[in-house]
Order: sequence, then structure tokens, then C-alpha cells
Amino acid sequence: MDAIAQFVPLILIFAIMYFLLIRPQQKKVKDHQAMVSALRRGDQVVTQGGVIGKVVKVKDDNEVELEIAEGVKIRVVQSTIATVVSKTEPAN
Repeated sequence: MDAIAQFVPLILIFAIMYFLLIRPQQKKVKDHQAMVSALRRGDQVVTQGGVIGKVVKVKDDNEVELEIAEGVKIRVVQSTIATVVSKTEPAN
């Protein structure tokens, strides 16, 4: 019985760490993946490097082509998109 009592604090610490650190981080990653997978042409986005641009093309191999100025296009990896500033309306 004493051996079980010694492991109770360790189990409680792990449970607290799970609910305060691990679970919220998993939710944040899941939300980010959903945001990135919902990107489409015309969305205005900000990359993790601070570059603001408009999505010109979403490629299949996890790349997005952004127009950062008129006639200036760059390719970035989808996972580096930090936020979507403005969404375009879906086509009917």
C-alpha cells in the first residue's frame, strides 16, 4: 500500500501537466492545420516571417504561392502561414 501512495503524487503531476500543457498545445496544432487546409485563392495571409501577401495558388505539395506586391510572387510552405487576415467568400 505504501508503494502505491508514493506514486500518487507523480500521477497527479503528470495529469496536471497533461491538462495544462500538452492538451492545449495539441488543440492549437489541430486548429492551425485546419486553418492551413482551408486556404484558398484570394485569402490574405501573414507568414511566420511577417510577410503579408495574397494567396495566388495553393499547390498540392504543401506549398502556397503568395503575391506580396503587384507582379511579385513567392512560394512558401503552407505550415509557415501564421494567420489568415481576410478570407474570400466561397464561390457559389
